[in-house]
Amino acid sequence: MYLGIDLGTSGVKSVLIDDDQKLVGEHSSRPLEISRPHRGWSEQQPDLWWNAVCESLDGLAAQHGPALASVHGIGLSGQMYGATVLDASDRPLRPAILWNDTRTKQQCADLEMRVPDVRGIAGRRPTPGVTATKLAWIRDNEPEVFRQVEHVLLPKDYIRLLLSGDKASDMADSSGTMWMNVAARDWSDRLLDATNMQRRQMPRLYEGTEATGQLRRELADRWGIPGRPVIAAGGGDNACGACGTGVVHEGEGTVSLGTSGVLFVAMHDARPSHEHAIETLCHSVPGVWHQMSVILSATSCVNWLSRLVKRPAAELIAELGMVLNAPSPVVFVPFLDGCWSPRSDAEIRGALIGLQHSSGDEELTRAVLQGVAFALLECAEAFRSTGTSIDRLLAIGGGSRSDIWLSIVSTCLGVELRVPEASELGAAFGAARLGMIAATGASVGDVLKPPKISRTIYPVQNLAPAYSDAYRTWLTVLPEVRRVSVATSAEGLAKNVLRH
Repeated sequence: MYLGIDLGTSGVKSVLIDDDQKLVGEHSSRPLEISRPHRGWSEQQPDLWWNAVCESLDGLAAQHGPALASVHGIGLSGQMYGATVLDASDRPLRPAILWNDTRTKQQCADLEMRVPDVRGIAGRRPTPGVTATKLAWIRDNEPEVFRQVEHVLLPKDYIRLLLSGDKASDMADSSGTMWMNVAARDWSDRLLDATNMQRRQMPRLYEGTEATGQLRRELADRWGIPGRPVIAAGGGDNACGACGTGVVHEGEGTVSLGTSGVLFVAMHDARPSHEHAIETLCHSVPGVWHQMSVILSATSCVNWLSRLVKRPAAELIAELGMVLNAPSPVVFVPFLDGCWSPRSDAEIRGALIGLQHSSGDEELTRAVLQGVAFALLECAEAFRSTGTSIDRLLAIGGGSRSDIWLSIVSTCLGVELRVPEASELGAAFGAARLGMIAATGASVGDVLKPPKISRTIYPVQNLAPAYSDAYRTWLTVLPEVRRVSVATSAEGLAKNVLRH
């Protein structure tokens, strides 16, 4: 048996697979809350992650004890970019600053000024989500905390520390920190120095398929495991999701509809984008890289609407039926947490435009789904401008359970979407596969095979022109939405008060 643990933003999911990679059991923790003490901030207490991991594995032990007892390998996946800063006793010094936190605009500009060729080294331009600029923000705003930082770990690697005692990370997750030379697959002393950090504060790097340590004896006893399973380096949630769907070869890709929305395409060399906020990162398997573009809010936009109209999200989407209709006349901008990619804009926020007395839940729901699709289309157009071909994609994440949403995405992007069986398992399943490789020494090709496809979604060709027109309208409103976002921010309102 092999165990995959995925530390998401909203909770922890653990899965058990057997030697044939069939799902044996799964268990999810209760939802994790995000703290937003200020505009653009997003934080979580690391101890909440550990409690959620324990809750998830305790549940697996209760429901699938004999299977869990047979685990030989464990793989870890998790939300990327989060800055978990530890003191000399390995205790968190402050809440972790998460991937969708947008407070570090100034530090991004400073990093580009200090290292003019940062994009060529790190594979992307600095954006507020990355770990390096978060540490620079702590340096600039919480110097007493910064002086005590002995180690920095990504979220899943903090869980690794508690599981095995090892300070280790994988290439894929770590390449998103902006402290790595992505082509060399190693830490960059220039980038570390630019944020006043040192190699000694970084975890040891491994390929995602390699073992970094073993489960602590006391934890193995807690969960009824007689041996001490090895723990694979694993990867960030997107790279692990790609491992779960076998996307490890040139030109293969996924579109993920989770808390965030992600376009992901694998490639066999590092090809940084110098014009767009597109990431070029290491993959979780040796000798492979990937391009990735992330929008910060995807299913979270649907959940936001659900809270607004006080109806379950699934009910709102089901009300749209199964057949794609013309675009909603209401324009929705999904940047509730700002925009990370392909434009790096920490100031812009979400908007609903074109509301009328007749605007109802159905019209608003369609607007939200297509707004997310338009943001993904902007990412796809940036990919294509760099020479990346996108003809068909695997659809993963919780949002992939909605055929109507996939139909909107497929029609907007002009690509065929294939939905793999059990696609909602995503990153946890991929992590379990990496745990299998680490434990058995099996080849990547033998383990990371493509999944069976449950259904295929095709573009609705007769509606493509209408969605293309709606997308162009969506693009035209973004500058004004940004202007209003800045003007109505706390800083903007304060300036207006002083001006008058």
